[in-house]
Amino acid sequence: MLAEAKDTSELMVDLAYASLYFGDPDMAEEVDSLEETMNDLVQDMRGVCVMAVRSPKDSEGMSSVLQVISAIERIANDAVDIARIVTHQVGIPVELVADLSDAEEVSHRVLVSEGSHLAHRPLSAHELPVQTGMRVMAIKRERKWITDVHGDIVITPGDVMFLRGSPDGITRLRELAAAPLWHPPEAPEDGYTTDLDRAVDVLVEMKNLSEVAVGLAYSALVLVDHGLAAEVRHLEDRLDEMKDKLELWVLRAASDKADPSALRGLLHLSQAAEDIGDQAQAMVWLVEQREDLHPVLSLALGDSDEVVVQLPVAPGSHADGVSLSELQLNIEPGFTVLAIRRGGQYLYRPRGAARLLPEDEIIASGPDEGREHLAMIFGWQIVDPDGDGDIELEALEGVRSAG
Repeated sequence: MLAEAKDTSELMVDLAYASLYFGDPDMAEEVDSLEETMNDLVQDMRGVCVMAVRSPKDSEGMSSVLQVISAIERIANDAVDIARIVTHQVGIPVELVADLSDAEEVSHRVLVSEGSHLAHRPLSAHELPVQTGMRVMAIKRERKWITDVHGDIVITPGDVMFLRGSPDGITRLRELAAAPLWHPPEAPEDGYTTDLDRAVDVLVEMKNLSEVAVGLAYSALVLVDHGLAAEVRHLEDRLDEMKDKLELWVLRAASDKADPSALRGLLHLSQAAEDIGDQAQAMVWLVEQREDLHPVLSLALGDSDEVVVQLPVAPGSHADGVSLSELQLNIEPGFTVLAIRRGGQYLYRPRGAARLLPEDEIIASGPDEGREHLAMIFGWQIVDPDGDGDIELEALEGVRSAG
């Protein structure tokens, strides 16, 4: 249930931002429907936690589970708040929609045509996260929404697929769907930077940082990594500062607009992004305070749709001395690098120009089916010597001789 709740909350955030980007009220209403699923899950999990406690010692570990459940629930509530910008017609400036195209991860939708490579085949046959760096969030089939997306679903002509991931994969995705070329929306250029421009840029960065904070928080819980927990706290502090600046710029921009109602959405979004960061911090507080973490946390968070991996850069490997943009990990095998650990310091959500060095460690999230390929790029083979799921890294032959 915890793994399902995590995946559902992430789906809700993805769909909420997508509804905003596409101005799609149907998708926004689907976020409201998923909230009912989340409420049921949260209630059931809390009941299980209460029933599972048999002693004071049990309660210490179970309290960590309850804290993570509450944080996930709050993230889902933030997604609902974002979606209501669309359903309540709060309004957002066109500049924001255009800038969302330049976010580190973007939403995209594509209509599957008859005769395309995707049509009449199960989703698992395409391995879209590996081929394009984008994962399917939902499928709209006529008037029906499919949000429980799994590999056995057969894609049919006329399906509208909603995806999220690297913008670099959009071209390949549309080729597979036999869809026409796509041009992202563009903001009008007036030749100078306004307070509204600054507010929009900061908000897109807040979106990116809040998503990074949540990804690092889950990683910190799975790996029990105090360094990652400290980075999440740093990100949360930055989100607070950015929200303060954004509010000031929005108020200034309002004085220049005859109808400032469209600016209200910016304030709603900044509040949601800042609160998502707060929930990431609430989760890593458990690591920072060295609280007893119940084993179910690492099991559940490692059993979700996306896995978190930690890999060192082996000397002589394909990744040794190569930049992230050259590796294109977000396209194949479909992993997003959340952080690079170098000399005890973390570089979170590194840009494409970041060049990997021997003995760097990356923390990345992505599809389970791409984990072995990712390990090979970094010079390792994943082995399970005892067959119990407790995997180990074994250096590849060429890398071993190089190192």
